[in-house]
Amino acid sequence: MPETKEDRILLGANVSVAKTGLLAAVEETISYDANTYMIYTRSNRGGKARPITEFHRDEGLALMAEHGIVDPVVHLSYLVNLASPKEDTWEYGVSVLKEEIERVEYLGFRYIVMHPGSHVGEGEAYAIRRIAEALNSILTGEEKLYICLETMAGDGSKVGNSLEEIAEIISLVHHRDRLAVCIDTCHNYSFGYDIVNDFDGFLHRFDEVIGLDRLKVAHINDSKHPQGSRKDRHANIGEGSIGLEALKRIVHHEVLRGIPQILETPGGKYKSEIDLLLDRTPTV
Repeated sequence: MPETKEDRILLGANVSVAKTGLLAAVEETISYDANTYMIYTRSNRGGKARPITEFHRDEGLALMAEHGIVDPVVHLSYLVNLASPKEDTWEYGVSVLKEEIERVEYLGFRYIVMHPGSHVGEGEAYAIRRIAEALNSILTGEEKLYICLETMAGDGSKVGNSLEEIAEIISLVHHRDRLAVCIDTCHNYSFGYDIVNDFDGFLHRFDEVIGLDRLKVAHINDSKHPQGSRKDRHANIGEGSIGLEALKRIVHHEVLRGIPQILETPGGKYKSEIDLLLDRTPTV
């Protein structure tokens, strides 16, 4: 029988949409010999978003089909903070996420990854309620995609660091069937989860607290700092404290089969890092 998407390791990187939009993203993905990818549809510097109709959608999707590239991911702008106590910041975040849902549904993608937010001194309980309030004002239940809450590293006043915090946000949202989770190896390790020696234990805890059916995306990054440091500093694959062998075990884990796994490492080494993780002979 032919291999299905659910049997495959889906591994790609954060790629650019400069100039030709989706077409540029797919062409970069092909250059890495990857089979999935992640993009931002708008700048993290703010300003008006480029019209999504200028993203060369149809050409990009056709090229994806030709090369077996599937399940791409969109990351929401870092400027969105749905936990903010400032009304204008909160309202800006709500409007951007509403618009991003429309943009991503136009592309036909299934996942928007977002950082839950930062409480800026108001505390975790306040932030969790505030994020849920925002999602309840946005989600209609008719969405054709998942909003994936990303697990964070515990730095600053960010929320969504522990699996329990993510679960609490989800529990307060009416249309929670539209919510999913994106894990991040650097964040999970930096927060304190021992994904190096006990990734199975982490997944077991995830299943107990959230449910593995909500695990839809994974960010694959090494960490510049040790376990429990609560510092969000990504390192290149095999050059940080998580290490190549542990990251290989994670990428190849059966639970992550068919789930888009995305590199966000520094320095533009994506091709060699993907080769390393997949035990492929490097090609020029």
